[in-house]
Amino acid sequence: MHSVLLIDDDHEMSEMLTELLQREAIDVAVADDGVKGLELALKGTYELILLDVMLPGIDGMKLLQRLRQQHRDTAVLMLTARGDDEDRVMGLELGADDYLPKPFNPRELVARVKALLRRTANTHVTSEKLNFSGFELDPEKAEVRCDGQPLVTTPTEFDILCCLMQQAGQMVSKDHLSVAALGRQLGPFDRSLDVHISNIRKKLPSHPERIQTVRGRGYRLAT
Repeated sequence: MHSVLLIDDDHEMSEMLTELLQREAIDVAVADDGVKGLELALKGTYELILLDVMLPGIDGMKLLQRLRQQHRDTAVLMLTARGDDEDRVMGLELGADDYLPKPFNPRELVARVKALLRRTANTHVTSEKLNFSGFELDPEKAEVRCDGQPLVTTPTEFDILCCLMQQAGQMVSKDHLSVAALGRQLGPFDRSLDVHISNIRKKLPSHPERIQTVRGRGYRLAT
């Protein structure tokens, strides 16, 4: 069974989501405050964390920040208030893999969860090691190095790099990258992919411009 940690103080919704996910052979642990949620996230070996922004104790943003500061690369799906674009962008900048605005269709959440779990299972197009432009990527071990230094990436960041390296030197469209790395089509005004690319560039030891932007179309990994 897959393992998911749900951190949300809405008990009624947590019960509903737990029941839905268990039907999909997903084991769910639940925390109803940020302090307990962070403790479970750091001690457990969950494949995915469903994280509400508004939490007692420690809010979702601070929890995510502490999680990434501990170099925990567990996939995180943030649950944000509908229309609150600032929270969404902030969550992505802090290392969330994706977000889903509340209120949401439970079926959509289950679909997002299953898509993220498929990606964290290392189901990449290739199992061969990839080398290009200072990057060394091992899909089987989900490890990546840049200029000889290890990079700590989220599952989504790793999938973006893997997709770019599989088509090294060529422009990869935003639509293709989004489906490959986010498991969904980009919606209008959706900045998710751009924020993930920005996060990757910030982690590179040098030459962030090697990930080139093809304005309005996509990205290219260049020498």
